[in-house]
Amino acid sequence: MQEQSPEKKINPDHEFSGHIYIFHAFDVGDDINLEKVEQLRAIKTVPLSLPKYFKNYNAPLAIELPHPNESARCISVKLHNFGAISLTYKIPYTGTLENFRKEFYGEYYQYQEQSVTDLKLIYKKIEQFITQPKFFHTRSSYNIIQVNPEPKKINLAQLQKEFGSVIASTIRFETETLSEYQRNEILDSAIGYYRGNLVIVDTDTTFIYDDDYQDLLSFIEFANLQQLELQYFDRLLDQQLNKIYESGGTQKIPLAAYFPFLDNITDPVAKLGKLKVDISVITERLEGSIKIAGDPYYSEFYEQLIKKLDIKMWQSAIDRKLDIIKDVLLIYQHKTDVIRENILEVLIVILIFIELVIGILHYVKGG
Repeated sequence: MQEQSPEKKINPDHEFSGHIYIFHAFDVGDDINLEKVEQLRAIKTVPLSLPKYFKNYNAPLAIELPHPNESARCISVKLHNFGAISLTYKIPYTGTLENFRKEFYGEYYQYQEQSVTDLKLIYKKIEQFITQPKFFHTRSSYNIIQVNPEPKKINLAQLQKEFGSVIASTIRFETETLSEYQRNEILDSAIGYYRGNLVIVDTDTTFIYDDDYQDLLSFIEFANLQQLELQYFDRLLDQQLNKIYESGGTQKIPLAAYFPFLDNITDPVAKLGKLKVDISVITERLEGSIKIAGDPYYSEFYEQLIKKLDIKMWQSAIDRKLDIIKDVLLIYQHKTDVIRENILEVLIVILIFIELVIGILHYVKGG
């Protein structure tokens, strides 16, 4: 029986190559008029190519970063009609994974600042076409570490065994080695389609050991955008709840609210209804923009993204806050209705009294 040759030892200083992708999304207003923006001479649009899993009816407007700018790494700028702007940066690298771990957070922080600078260039150009513009309400970020596979030098098992600890700590922004439990938990969640590729999804960063990954970028950009909008709505609802808490759980009813013809101006329940509709429309639009049923690999990947980004948790929190606000404002509405009924009864009594007085006067004069 022939003995198996021992597995080739991998040099810990082995140099890898690949790219860092950093996704940023900002909420800058209630909505953006994409048709008007597209007509601006200062804005240059670029063709938009969406994977087959994305529907085109809510497609964003892809543009070039306005000149002059100093952002050579910005590869994508997209304007979304619900008031969001997303930017993507691509940074190539070559070196050891250990050195990369030490430098990763610095790269991330650098492009955190760069994204704000680039956003300001875009915002100034399109501000007039943003409803309720603000620089900026909320932001959301996510990262990809993509490594080119080298199947002739390193197989997947060797990569996980020799470099698993470095990979795990890097995607957690840690410069020290994680515990074995944390390391195994991260590596055990890995998925892959072909035998030699590896994808690890985590809360802030996804690690991709593959050279065919373009569709995954679109899913990550989309999920980051979902998180942005849910965070924005959560913050908006927190502001409404704070107003309720500051008032001691009761809403002061203005005098104008007692008159039905001023109802559209003063009715807070109607305002809540409009807010609820806005939230429902945008969340449904986002959820309906993607269809990956029948593709187990992308379905599993996207489900992991949704889980790691706490998308379901954000949605549940928003639903709970909407219910709380709705209950309080329904009490407010009930109080208003009761007072209006009382006012109406008083007015009827006054009118009857006036008619009675007039009748008596006519009787006296006639007598």
